[in-house]
Amino acid sequence: MCEMSEEYRESAPKGPPQPRLGTQDQKCVKCKEGLPVVVIRAGDAFCRDCFKALYIHKFRAMLGKNRLIFPGEKVLLAWSGGASSSSMVWQVLEGLSRDSAKRLRFVPGVVYVDEGAACSQSPENRAKTLAEVKLVLQTTGFPWHIVALEEVFSLPPSVLRFAAQEPVGTEGAYKAAVDSFLQQQHALGADGVERKSQHCSQDPHSHTGPPTTAQTQALSRLFDSVKTLTAKEELLQTLRTHLILHVARNHGYSKVMTGDSCTRLAIKLMTSLALGRGAFLAWDTGFSDERHGDVVVVRPMREHTLKEVAFYNHLFAVPSICTPALDTKAPEKASIHRLMEAFILRLQAQFPSTISTVYRTSEKLIKAPRDGCAAGPRCLLCMCTLDVDTADSTTAFGAQTSHLPQMQPPVAQAGAAAGPCCCAGMGGAPGCCREDPRAQVMEQLCYGCRVNMKDLPSLEPLPPYILSEAQLRSQRATVEQEVREYLLGDSEDETGTGES
Repeated sequence: MCEMSEEYRESAPKGPPQPRLGTQDQKCVKCKEGLPVVVIRAGDAFCRDCFKALYIHKFRAMLGKNRLIFPGEKVLLAWSGGASSSSMVWQVLEGLSRDSAKRLRFVPGVVYVDEGAACSQSPENRAKTLAEVKLVLQTTGFPWHIVALEEVFSLPPSVLRFAAQEPVGTEGAYKAAVDSFLQQQHALGADGVERKSQHCSQDPHSHTGPPTTAQTQALSRLFDSVKTLTAKEELLQTLRTHLILHVARNHGYSKVMTGDSCTRLAIKLMTSLALGRGAFLAWDTGFSDERHGDVVVVRPMREHTLKEVAFYNHLFAVPSICTPALDTKAPEKASIHRLMEAFILRLQAQFPSTISTVYRTSEKLIKAPRDGCAAGPRCLLCMCTLDVDTADSTTAFGAQTSHLPQMQPPVAQAGAAAGPCCCAGMGGAPGCCREDPRAQVMEQLCYGCRVNMKDLPSLEPLPPYILSEAQLRSQRATVEQEVREYLLGDSEDETGTGES
């Protein structure tokens, strides 16, 4: 046993402490000339110009090495008003300017989702925030779209359907597209390019106006019915994603940029693991997310930490808008998201390589679903492929699905006077085999979404497009099984041929 009187620490050095090197005596680690204004990590002090060059290089390199955005492609920038998304919009704005050394070649647009009703904001505060949002968006010159979260109650069920994506071109196709774009610019000349850019920036802006009182009340009722803050945050993220996807499809955008930083992705990775979304980490935290098919989500800010973003926005006066969120003023243990964020940031303060280590781990994840699951059913909410084995009861998902009906109608009782099943006629007669709407929804969710839906006692407050799509999928699965019963398999076909 160790004795309390034992001393294992080294004795403190005698004499006065060594004087620390002042900022006037330090130089930038890159140019070796300028005075440092930012210390990113211990020993990495940068001057203003070198820090800006490094920041821009990270953004451009992330887009350049992946080569997913082709010249002339329409890209929707998801802007929340926060620091990371504001910095992303300003990076695109500077990349499209004529003073830029290597100009970006895509056509941007900005979307802002008003989440004031979900966060219990008053109508006056929401109107004030929207006025500030419009002022910031008008300074960018990009086409912008302002949508309220209440509009999820008017979305069509087709939002939850996977749209076939055109085959991604090879590296040669990307180079050919770049050469064609440069030749077109050379043919148009500087005036033609300027007129074309002005025409793109003068596209009509869309603002659907304030939502109706019924929609606001329905959204408030939905979030008030959720028991835990963890489920509320997951539901808010899901509805926001569906709304942005709908805007992108309606206006012809094939890519959506989000401002997820390196710090935020590290926290999201650990949070997703705790929520049972380990099978989808590569999509939730990777550079590109192709789960929707025709619209690909990209994260070009994933190399920037929140510290770098805050310094850049402060040094170069990047405007941002601070709005309250669901977890504003919430205690540390109020939700899994808040707890994991506090854990990661506290660990980062003690061990500065924590976030980078977690982030580098996410880069090694590959998008390789299990054999035979690539074209399987998709989750109703997060739209990821259900890469799970429902027959394996040893897993948590298998244990849960063993208690639910697996898309199979129960056998009708003999002598029952019920009419034809609504699954076959698409009618919805009483006594239908698929009458339980909660079973219809729960059996079409992945494990993570199913755990979150447990905190929603009733499914009635959900937007109609979710319930309609769940009913349609259940009816389609029932009809497919009925048709499959009348199809002859290979073994039956061979048996019949031999007897004849």
